[in-house]
Amino acid sequence: MPTEKSDSAEVTRFIDRADRWQEEMRALRRVLRECDVAEEIKWGKPCYTASGGNIAIVQPFKAHLSLMFFKGALLSDEKGILRSQGENTRSAKRIEFTSLEQVTDLASVVRTYVDEAIAIEEAGVAVPPERRAEPQRPLELEERLRRDAEYPEAFEALTPGRRRSHLLHIAAAKRSETRKGRVEKCRAKVLAGKGFNER
Repeated sequence: MPTEKSDSAEVTRFIDRADRWQEEMRALRRVLRECDVAEEIKWGKPCYTASGGNIAIVQPFKAHLSLMFFKGALLSDEKGILRSQGENTRSAKRIEFTSLEQVTDLASVVRTYVDEAIAIEEAGVAVPPERRAEPQRPLELEERLRRDAEYPEAFEALTPGRRRSHLLHIAAAKRSETRKGRVEKCRAKVLAGKGFNER
């Protein structure tokens, strides 16, 4: 049983000043305060922490109120309610609430997920690094590499991230002529061992 905790005055002010989802946030806060977490404002939002790590953050959006778990990808999500934060986010997942009734109905699920997130944090489990396949090499780059003595060796010597940055930049051009131009412009950086965004 968690010990008695005092509410954060900053979180109270945040909820009182919110222009939407006030009642839902108050109800969600009551559920979260039943868990063994501390609350504070981080990144301008109510954040819940335990064992020295961030567990979850409350994010009011226009279409829904979100409870985002920082390591949501590691949660078992037996109810299948966690949603992705976006295509570029691997670790974070969220529960989306659209009514006070939904917060009430999911209260026990939220507590279970928070308890699991705390156990993950206490165990020091991290989301494994993503292994992404290298983007396909544009034909214009392949042709140029075949005609150059230095370019291919330097390109292969780049770190995977630096190679990826060049490949994405070149492939983003719709026209072949533009891709050819980008291949030429990237050459100096590649020979210098730099990624596309590096100076």
